[in-house]
Amino acid sequence: MPETRLLPHAPTRRQWIEPGGAITAHRHDDHQIVYAARGVLAVTTAAGTWVAPANRAVWVPAGTEHAHHAHGGLELHLVGLDATDNPLGLDEPAVLTVEPLLRELILAYTRAPDDGDPARERLRAVLLDRLSASPQQPVHLPSPTAPVLVALCAILRADPGERRTLAALGRQVGASERTLSRLFRADLGMTFPQWRTQLRLYRALVLLAEGLPVTAVAHTCGWSSAGAFIDVFRRAYGHTPGTHRTR
Repeated sequence: MPETRLLPHAPTRRQWIEPGGAITAHRHDDHQIVYAARGVLAVTTAAGTWVAPANRAVWVPAGTEHAHHAHGGLELHLVGLDATDNPLGLDEPAVLTVEPLLRELILAYTRAPDDGDPARERLRAVLLDRLSASPQQPVHLPSPTAPVLVALCAILRADPGERRTLAALGRQVGASERTLSRLFRADLGMTFPQWRTQLRLYRALVLLAEGLPVTAVAHTCGWSSAGAFIDVFRRAYGHTPGTHRTR
């Protein structure tokens, strides 16, 4: 990541980021909730990428170096929380479910002026209460550190539709299937199929945000059929790709 800026206070605001736009690497002394009401948000840290469509938000703990990237036009809502306010008890980034009430609370809180109105403080209290009940979602794409995994993952990032087996990919990067399987678990905390599926889901979100048809997204990202893609996508995000495009 580029040189990191220090922003002591995490802002609370709403802003629009054009497709392909970004907020460069920075950190702040406060926690932050990052929510995209429209578009797909990617939050990147040294440990990997957290991806959030419109029914997810990203929790960014105080002190975490991170950057934001917009896929599609992004309506971004940021909620800054004092470092002493950690309703989730999390010290690492996480993707959270945003149910309808929490969504409306985030939208209302980021649109209201910070003028000391007691009603705003009550709104904040309810927001924190709902946030504490938000389950985490496994929408994290960890970044490898082992050189051989860096090379292998670069191949898959360049073409998520790559269908070669781990053994075949291993021959290209000069490592055995057994070695690579062990490294995936040790370095990334997941198996090779799990990481590749997560990568494909991430790329699918990006392509859907850019307007690509569902069938084209399925084939580009390596699924054998649109039906197989829709099934995996629904299980991961709670709705179909077609529904996702209208959100």
